[in-house]
Amino acid sequence: MKLYYLFSEIQKIDFEDREVSDVTDNSSKIKKDCVFVCVKGGSFDGHTVAEEALEKGAAAVVTERDLGLERQIIVENTRKCYGELCAAWFGHPERKMKFIGVTGTNGKTTMTNVIKKIITECGHKAGLIGTIQNEIGDEAVQTSNTTPMAYEYMNLLSRMADEGCDTVVMEVSSFGLVQHRIGPTRFDISVFTNLTQDHLDYHGTMEEYYKAKKMLFEISDIAVINTDDEYGRRLYSEITTEKYSFSRKHEADFRADSISLGNDGTSFRLSFENKSADVKMKMTGAFNVENVTAAFAACIKSGIPSEKILSVISSYPGVKGRCEIIPTGKDFTVICDYAHTPDAVTNILCSVKEYCSGRLICLFGCGGNRDSKKRPLMAKAAAEYSDLVIVTSDNPRDEEPEAIINDILTGLEGSSVRYIVVTDRREAIYRALSVAEKNDIIVLAGKGHEDYQILKNNEHIHFDEREVVADGIKLLNSSNYNKRNK
Repeated sequence: MKLYYLFSEIQKIDFEDREVSDVTDNSSKIKKDCVFVCVKGGSFDGHTVAEEALEKGAAAVVTERDLGLERQIIVENTRKCYGELCAAWFGHPERKMKFIGVTGTNGKTTMTNVIKKIITECGHKAGLIGTIQNEIGDEAVQTSNTTPMAYEYMNLLSRMADEGCDTVVMEVSSFGLVQHRIGPTRFDISVFTNLTQDHLDYHGTMEEYYKAKKMLFEISDIAVINTDDEYGRRLYSEITTEKYSFSRKHEADFRADSISLGNDGTSFRLSFENKSADVKMKMTGAFNVENVTAAFAACIKSGIPSEKILSVISSYPGVKGRCEIIPTGKDFTVICDYAHTPDAVTNILCSVKEYCSGRLICLFGCGGNRDSKKRPLMAKAAAEYSDLVIVTSDNPRDEEPEAIINDILTGLEGSSVRYIVVTDRREAIYRALSVAEKNDIIVLAGKGHEDYQILKNNEHIHFDEREVVADGIKLLNSSNYNKRNK
């Protein structure tokens, strides 16, 4: 691809044209005839190697300031420009498909998976971009970020378009938005789920976190917004695009009420466009009522008939690690959920509490190198709804697990809830199983779909809670692990 063509929709080039071999913002991937984009990150500034890039044969360097270099292209925002260049490099795949985006703190994964399932059952081939994995139709593609980095993102879209996808359903993270990872992608429909404390180690304040999420609705044609959420109501009042509200507490364009929760599913009434329908689904939890209502609204606005949507919802089994029941063969229940924020812990426990006839046991920890301010808040949320709290480790990363737990325990000061501390998460799960009695429900919060733990120096070790529970049940059945500490 020629340099002039690559920049044709971005900026005029004032030096001779040249064939380009690649585009990159990674200094380790600089090669002859590439375009190197100088991005300033938290620990490294690409501008410091701009001259070196040209010495290695780069066709041009993109900068935010004049470096006095012969083949420099100065732009206002190199991150933004990089996203645009990646789109151009891959032939603008973002223009070839329809996009449905979902953003918010909680609910994105369930919502996007439900929407993709509905679209697929209606005969479309859809791509999925999200936390658990990316998908091209039925093909699973491994992911390490909720929203991929710009080059990987456009490469993925290009593959989706080439393989016949006509729709992309994606979780759009605040990181992906403020870092311009999605380039010039425009969304046909976008959904706002909620906004609660998370990622403040990056954004600094809730206001900045909100502004990051709001960016999605500045590039969307239709907005579907949760007006039960404080920030959702604010967003609804501030945007001017075509918009629709959804709620389970107040009047809205899409309203869920008469909710009945159970261990084996949920039923509710859905009101929309002067119609109503009785909904039955296999997923449980009031938060999943919100997720399904929003997915329904997004699909209706995509032109899918309500009867088809409801048929798919009724048979959908749910998403791995989202209020997932782990089989035990025992007279108590174990639920695995990704809840890793105070609001998510409240949501899962509050919903389960409604149909729990025994004790509610909550096991959770907090991730290291992440927002430490939410740790005591998660403890308070667990204490409010649980009969027993088991505090343990999550992904400690470069922090000491005991230090993280000490932060958590400050949130239990003054609480009357019974709690125990078991630092090793495997042993903590074994302890929960050993003390569980008939009709108790154990909620394993924080890991969800993850099948690993992250330790120091980014070491990943295999850790799948489904396997851990199965091993724990074998121990109980062998009578080698006596019940204790009830």
